[in-house]
Amino acid sequence: MLVNEDDLQRIFSEWTSILRKCLFRVIRVGPIPSHLAIIMDGNPRYAKKKKLEEGTGHDAGAMALLYLLVYCYELGIKYVTAYAFSIHNFKRSREEVKKIMDLMMESVILLTRLSKFCSLRVHFAGNLQLLSTELRNAAKKLMENTAGNSNLVLTICVSYTCSDEILHAVEESSRERTDGAVVKLADIEKHMYMAVAPDPDIIIRTGGECRLSNFLLWQSSCCHLSSVYTVWPEFGVLHLVWVVMDFQHKYPYFARKKMKQFVSVP
Repeated sequence: MLVNEDDLQRIFSEWTSILRKCLFRVIRVGPIPSHLAIIMDGNPRYAKKKKLEEGTGHDAGAMALLYLLVYCYELGIKYVTAYAFSIHNFKRSREEVKKIMDLMMESVILLTRLSKFCSLRVHFAGNLQLLSTELRNAAKKLMENTAGNSNLVLTICVSYTCSDEILHAVEESSRERTDGAVVKLADIEKHMYMAVAPDPDIIIRTGGECRLSNFLLWQSSCCHLSSVYTVWPEFGVLHLVWVVMDFQHKYPYFARKKMKQFVSVP
């Protein structure tokens, strides 16, 4: 198990950090992103760097996500989306895939506990039919149990690619149009896996990579992209502060772009 109840209490008690409170107070003077998305890259490299057993980097990555949720909740970022597992990741070794799926199962239990502390809503986005029956049922139960929560919304993209998301949305929209009417943009967006959240304001990719890897391509036309050289398990509060401040510096540009996009939509 990643953490127990005592660990959660400790994590939440650390919100009293004077440094973090001061940093967040300064940041809140400027615009705060509503939706932060992250491509969690670098778990295997972290394990190799620390000379840890193969697969333990994913454990450290799960803890980093937990801390990020704490930071975002305190800072006032309502939506967090994490790219946890691509459809293409099923091509990895059987051992690594099993490790990640087992960790996902543990994370469901952890997020169930976490939801009681901060009114967390959890949503799983992706082709869940590709998951095991046990994991799929656990994910659906967690989504149902937290559907009424609203303080923080975590979307976990698992068995996901944006190409599959678009295909899914088009197919569902076509099934609804039994009268032969033309499928409209609103129909497609209604059936996107990510319909639960607004388009992201920031997409972060750790590990020094500068590509989206088929992640939220539909939703990222007016989004601040941030490439961080730090591997994901080492991503901390200071990295988040830097990314948000960079977003604030460029906010007027993105605000104008979104306004033009909104006006041009028929």
